[in-house]
Amino acid sequence: MSEVVNEFSISLRQVREYEFLVKFDAESIADLHTDETPPLGRNAGPSPTRMLAAAIGNCLSASLLFASRKSGVVISNLQTEARVQIVRGENRRLRIGGIQVTIDPRVSPEDLEKLKQPRGVFEDFCTVTQSVIAGIAVEVKVKGIDGE
Repeated sequence: MSEVVNEFSISLRQVREYEFLVKFDAESIADLHTDETPPLGRNAGPSPTRMLAAAIGNCLSASLLFASRKSGVVISNLQTEARVQIVRGENRRLRIGGIQVTIDPRVSPEDLEKLKQPRGVFEDFCTVTQSVIAGIAVEVKVKGIDGE
């Protein structure tokens, strides 16, 4: 098992139907309302699928920003798009079939040339993307059912 270097917890409370209030472990972080898309939810907030796409896009963007600064390129107007395909798996259950991330650093041609070196390594430093690609171990316990 790998060494734990940090740990945090978030909590979720059902507001109504499929809408939840997410509370983070730092008072400086605002609560977040999440919801499923219709027909289950009302789109009252981002769905878990949308949050995963945002997490991947955000982590890759931050990793590129960090790597670019190490290479002497300051990006100040980066834009990223994460495109998600929802598919039906073997049992006809909805799954994320793929996510394509397009990052537009919007820099000069000279700086674009300087970005070629960090281009080869920045993805490896993206905690979220590399964890998703490798597969994350998720342990699920249901209180009252699983001895809790």
